[in-house]
Amino acid sequence: MNKVAENPFKNRTSGTMPLIVVTALFVTLYLVSNVMAVKVIGLFDFFYFDAGTITFPFAYMLGDVLTEIWGYRTARNVIWITLVCNILMVICTQVGVWLPSPDYLDTTAESYNTIFSYVPRIVIGSLVGFLLGELSNAWLMERIKRATKGQFLWVRTIGSSMVGYLFDTIPFVLIAFVGTLTVRDLLMMIAFQYVMKLGIEVLFGTPMAYATIAWLKRTVFRQSDSDE
Repeated sequence: MNKVAENPFKNRTSGTMPLIVVTALFVTLYLVSNVMAVKVIGLFDFFYFDAGTITFPFAYMLGDVLTEIWGYRTARNVIWITLVCNILMVICTQVGVWLPSPDYLDTTAESYNTIFSYVPRIVIGSLVGFLLGELSNAWLMERIKRATKGQFLWVRTIGSSMVGYLFDTIPFVLIAFVGTLTVRDLLMMIAFQYVMKLGIEVLFGTPMAYATIAWLKRTVFRQSDSDE
């Protein structure tokens, strides 16, 4: 039985800075997506999606980079770090909601409370979808890599995302928006978000993943090897 060659970049101590940068961008994109998700966008009174749908696929792209370069174990650790950061964001923003504000800043306080009183529900849905989607995406990407013997990067980035987005989108939309939208709008949001996320992944995420992974392998880690 043929075994896939061990990823030479997994669990290595050199190249720490690229991992820190990718992790920071990964966490930031998820936090930003949660806040942006407060705004629901409607096109032609038919297509509905939250604004976070635009940035979310780029976080998935970075998840693919993490899995491809540093392996599933590292990607899983970053996913748990992101979960903790999401929870911390909810706690901090809620403290801001509970604290009083002066009367002359009522308009500002009301705007803040409107946004961040809604965020916790979105974040709960996001956390559930995030764990189901990202863990399944990273796990499946590693399995596809073994099955294809490390070839066809686009097959594993897109193939794993097709499953990951399904496990992410459905619980997120249901938890975040049930009771605020009609059943029709909920179904349309699930369908359109899934298609839009996958479309962004195919058109932008996968090419960016190719470029980032190639640059890391060719430049950063080659330089690290030469310095050892």
